[in-house]
Amino acid sequence: MTSRFEYMEPIFFKNRRNNEIQEEYVPSGKILSWFYNKPLGKVSLHLLMKRKLVSSLGGWYMNSRLSKGLITKFIQRNNIDLSIYQIKDSSAYQNFNDFFYRKIEVSKRPIGDAFVSPSDGKILAFQSMTDVASFFIKGSQFTISSFLKNNHLAKKYADGAMIIVRLAPADYHRFHFPADGLISKSKLIKGKYFSVSPLALRQSLQIFCQNTRVYSTLQTDDYGDVIISEVGASMVGSILQTYQANTTVKKGSEKGYFAFGGSTIVLFFEKGKVKIDQDLLDNTHSGLETTVKMGENIAS
Repeated sequence: MTSRFEYMEPIFFKNRRNNEIQEEYVPSGKILSWFYNKPLGKVSLHLLMKRKLVSSLGGWYMNSRLSKGLITKFIQRNNIDLSIYQIKDSSAYQNFNDFFYRKIEVSKRPIGDAFVSPSDGKILAFQSMTDVASFFIKGSQFTISSFLKNNHLAKKYADGAMIIVRLAPADYHRFHFPADGLISKSKLIKGKYFSVSPLALRQSLQIFCQNTRVYSTLQTDDYGDVIISEVGASMVGSILQTYQANTTVKKGSEKGYFAFGGSTIVLFFEKGKVKIDQDLLDNTHSGLETTVKMGENIAS
């Protein structure tokens, strides 16, 4: 079976608010295509892009006042509406990262009455892990065990549901709890720093099993034990957790934020504990991500 994401064609997604199919602008799309498709590009990727030094230097620059000049152009290029954020004056941000993980006005992200998206972004949704293998390139191996490095959890979540929320650089980059529950401490799995742009993910979900990632477990009354994992990527200096471990948390309260770069949140559910919204499943089956906002219902 040929993967829906096998070729470097334009990236399309479904806008959930108006149900229209739209094309996504991918920053540095041509160079990313070269890195992930051409033999010389692949060699260069392994020698350069996965190195921590590249992301560390990028992170240093984005935290310095030298990066402040990038803010205005970034806002203009991505049509970002600062009126919905707590700091509305672009000149008030101290550096690009200060702007990048800007805080939103609480009223601008109402919290739904079911299981909600932990962040703004674009979703791929699978009601069963058995659906994942046929979605990406034939032969691409992605397993819970390889992702979490934990055979016990792999058995617990076998054939359960999975949701991937991909954040583009222009998205709101703070993430929140998708349900009420008791949250565990975070576990760090060290890895590399590959891009998680849609051009890269077309090739393989295995990138998630190679990148640095963090996961924690949210024990809920309605949806079982939900694993929430944040995945780093090229140019992401940090995944910062702002919550207190081993405490009861409220749906919609802040869990943490990403520093500069494209990032991803992966959710794992025990089998039979959640029913993902049908439109998200249908769009995924059609090879389309779906736009969502933090706090929007995505499952029940």
